[in-house]
Amino acid sequence: MSTLPTPPRRRALGASGIEASTIAWGMWRTTDIDDGVPSLARLAHAALDAGIDLFDTADIYGFDGKNGFGDAEVMLGEVFASEPNLGSRIVLATKGGIMPPLPYDQSRSYMDSALDASLKRLQVERVELYQIHRPDILTHPQELAGFLDAALASGKVGAVGVSNFTVHQIETLSALLGTPLATTQPEISPLRIDAIDNGEMDQAMRLGLTPLAWSPLGGGRLMRPEGDREHSVARALADWGEERGVDRTVAAYSWLMAHPAGIIPIIGSQNAGRIEAAAKVWDLQWSREEWYAVFTAARGAPLP
Repeated sequence: MSTLPTPPRRRALGASGIEASTIAWGMWRTTDIDDGVPSLARLAHAALDAGIDLFDTADIYGFDGKNGFGDAEVMLGEVFASEPNLGSRIVLATKGGIMPPLPYDQSRSYMDSALDASLKRLQVERVELYQIHRPDILTHPQELAGFLDAALASGKVGAVGVSNFTVHQIETLSALLGTPLATTQPEISPLRIDAIDNGEMDQAMRLGLTPLAWSPLGGGRLMRPEGDREHSVARALADWGEERGVDRTVAAYSWLMAHPAGIIPIIGSQNAGRIEAAAKVWDLQWSREEWYAVFTAARGAPLP
């Protein structure tokens, strides 16, 4: 069978020159962990020990609809304060642009304040990657481009990207920026293949964007599948993983990473053992036939 390459352990984020692990650890659930900051510190070390140094957070993480805005950043900032040398080992990414209850504001004045507030909560002077969390259709992309260019020039961020932007929104913003976007962060999983089918991954490859996949397990539905299509995908991943001694979650990460766009799955587990297990993806390899079998199951229909 024709085999696909094993994924590299590290890659540059776009053309930024910033290198990171090809698995990221996501922090949208860190405010739910027991024991707070000490537990977060242990999980951060578990990720680093597994070779995962790209940490993804956002100012909205921790918000429960009423309270908690910025709480995930605050917790991570307290970890950095307790271990001053830890930050130098981490490629730190955060996001802004959601301001409850608006829900979005990417005006220049707000984004300037949002970035500064994130840096203060994180207790750092710079983040390696800053992404616009969701598109604000009421902000002209020229204004947003001005903020991103200024943030780069200030040295407060090393690279910039977007999350949940459409192909056309990325195309427009890219045309107005002085420095290319480094990343795009859509929802991608074996259960949600829209970004593969709708041109987002093709655009990422054309523009040199590194895709970061949020919810790579389909919001946990791969472990609790419903309906024929989800069961078919879960079964295909489980069967493939069983032959290699990994579970379907690791198989799902590996399947995404086999795509030529260089997708980086963001792992949301708050369990040190599962974070460690995810690192097995670097030794896994798909054949074209196996990869397309999962893709066909995800489509719910035969390929033409």
